[in-house]
Amino acid sequence: MRLQPVVPGTRAELKEQEAQILAQRGRISPLYQALLNSPPIAHGWEQMLSAVRNRSSLSDALKELVILRVAVLNNAPFEFEAHAPIALKSGVTQEAIDHLKDMAYASNHAAIIKSAHLFTPEQLIALKLTDTMTKEITVGDALYAEVKSHFNDQQQVDLVATVAAYNMVSRFLEALQIGH
Repeated sequence: MRLQPVVPGTRAELKEQEAQILAQRGRISPLYQALLNSPPIAHGWEQMLSAVRNRSSLSDALKELVILRVAVLNNAPFEFEAHAPIALKSGVTQEAIDHLKDMAYASNHAAIIKSAHLFTPEQLIALKLTDTMTKEITVGDALYAEVKSHFNDQQQVDLVATVAAYNMVSRFLEALQIGH
């Protein structure tokens, strides 16, 4: 890690914040130990990511597929390894997880289309959106029309927010070499 992690329980002024993280996460991971170097950022991060993970209208399986795909596209193995067991518990098959890990980015989404038997139509659209948002940034009208045909307004916001939030997570992890 490129900066000194905050060891839980060593800074009295962080006691309440650490308790909140423990309540939401069950532990203070290396990611949160890094974040606690900036208490306001750690607080905002916890609020946003808890909403994305725990109060989303998307199924857990869909969220975890998106998170895993972002981790693969951003070469963030710590994030991938942290979420693979969660994906399994949410009903994602090991075959689908392995496929996501091995699937290289393809701008025409050929790799995703070839794996259609592993995913529902909604999951395929979400993965296409994830690829586009992560690598191309701009989402074209045709792809977004597909998104709209499968997801209601709240789900669209939750899906886009999940992709965006986990791009932030993976880039933070990799820039600070957390989990290396």
